[in-house]
Amino acid sequence: MSAAGGTTSARDRLVQAMPPVFVLIWSTGFIVARYGMPYAPPISFLSLRYALSVLSFGVWIALSRAAWPRGRAQWLHLAASGVLMHAGYLGGVWAAVKSGMGAGTIALLVGLQPVLTAVWVSAMSTSSDGESRVSSRQWLGLALGLSGLLLVVWRKLGAGELTAWNLSLAAFSLLCITAGTLYQKHFVAPCDVRTANTVQLLAALAVSLPIALLEQEPIVFHPHLIGAMAWSVIGLTLGGSSLLYLLIQRGAATRVTSLLYLVPPTTALMAWALFGESITPAMVLGMALTAVGVALVVRSPAPPEAPATAASPRPE
Repeated sequence: MSAAGGTTSARDRLVQAMPPVFVLIWSTGFIVARYGMPYAPPISFLSLRYALSVLSFGVWIALSRAAWPRGRAQWLHLAASGVLMHAGYLGGVWAAVKSGMGAGTIALLVGLQPVLTAVWVSAMSTSSDGESRVSSRQWLGLALGLSGLLLVVWRKLGAGELTAWNLSLAAFSLLCITAGTLYQKHFVAPCDVRTANTVQLLAALAVSLPIALLEQEPIVFHPHLIGAMAWSVIGLTLGGSSLLYLLIQRGAATRVTSLLYLVPPTTALMAWALFGESITPAMVLGMALTAVGVALVVRSPAPPEAPATAASPRPE
């Protein structure tokens, strides 16, 4: 095997590993919320997270001399997607958890994102980036994925957990991540993930910091908070957000966001391993349905069969 072939093969393996690694990292966000939220107000925590993430990316960019996005328009598009996908989405999730919504419940509600994305894509007859309309197979996969999510987290619903306020926060978060994903896919040109993330985080910090200054609750630097902050910056922002950016650039919006169907089942497994939460047969069935649903959505359609010719006989 040539050196070039070996490099290509290694790159292909890295690309193939991105979706499962993304699901594992993204699932920890709800676990982190359980550790960190008792010790800090949500927007203050996130503002500090954005600032530390910008600092970390800045060091990485300086050492690697990564190229910054070109043109004012790209900076504005990155800023808009950053406000939606960081300030809006994360702000809604963490505020909902702070106001009493369970991690499984918010994971379920945000997990509706692939459905909203599919509805939007299906409603658009054509798009400038070539996004195809959702097929009946993909609709079946989306339905199975949603059914699986309900089976996984249904037991966490109710019991006084839901209020009009935290449901509104969850809905706001869901709309932000959906709009942000579609906006980034449509308007943001491919560029270096490190500098792109930095621009997005700076925009999110500019929106979040004034809100954080209005919060009255102090930040208590408990070991759980410090651990949650460290993983939020290193794992979730530098790792998870960067992978999400790359996945959106590489894949159709519906197929990429369908990966989020795997987050609540993965979160349930993590909660079982870390906190001893039980996993019922209904939850196992739900995880299986979710996996099948995601497979139906992300599977590429089979290429059309070539017509039979003398040079190209029809296969038996």
